[in-house]
Amino acid sequence: MSSDRLRSAAAYAALSAGALLTVAPLLLSALTAVKTPEQFATGSPLALPHPITAENFRTVLDYGFGRAVLVTALMTAFVTGGQLVTSVLAAYAFARTEFPGRDALFWMYLATMMVPPMVTLIPLYLMFAQLDLLNTFWALVLPFVFGSPYAIFLLRQYFRAIPQELIGAARLDGANTLDIIVHVMVPMSRPVLATLTLITIVSQWNNFMWPLVASSGRSWQVLTVATANLQTRYNAQWTLVMAATTLAIAPLVVLFVIFQRQVLRSIAWTGVK
Repeated sequence: MSSDRLRSAAAYAALSAGALLTVAPLLLSALTAVKTPEQFATGSPLALPHPITAENFRTVLDYGFGRAVLVTALMTAFVTGGQLVTSVLAAYAFARTEFPGRDALFWMYLATMMVPPMVTLIPLYLMFAQLDLLNTFWALVLPFVFGSPYAIFLLRQYFRAIPQELIGAARLDGANTLDIIVHVMVPMSRPVLATLTLITIVSQWNNFMWPLVASSGRSWQVLTVATANLQTRYNAQWTLVMAATTLAIAPLVVLFVIFQRQVLRSIAWTGVK
């Protein structure tokens, strides 16, 4: 066997091992979720369930997990839509609009990525307490809906790579700034927008600390907080905890399957640039 084939085989073996390590916890979670507590306690964790049961999922949903899923989905959709709209507008301003202090303002805004979220947690809590917005839907979404430094940076770099001739041609056809953003910049940026959509959905779906602080009770309890409370209440019943974890993971897996082609295109574009 040639050295090239040996290197390829080694590379595929390493990638396969990494994929197995990544997927194994998800499979183990789903496997445990469809077992009875007796099967989990007496058998091997890797043993197939016999028979398969959905009782764990019914118990989790009766606990109020269904409402937490709806609240999380609503929060995620609102924040994702707001972040994409505001990030596109801000990125176009930083990439294609000339105004005094543009670059300095951009780098100052980008520097906020260096600030740990814990530093702003208490001031943010006090602000929302004074506005009487704690334990409301607005407390969950307002801190995150107006763009993010990472999204604006990525879109700015993408917009700067779009030829200026296309924008000039659109201006000659009578397009204003909003028309250029909607009909030129956004269609040409679909791969990176798909990637940002997936990243935003995952980050908001998994958001834990701020929803834990900003909400109390079950009215506006999100998925991560509900899972933590469920684990506290049913500490020894791992089949229930794994059922909750599987419900939390499943939408993200489906989204990745849907967006995987756009994500790979965005990664390929980033590597070429």
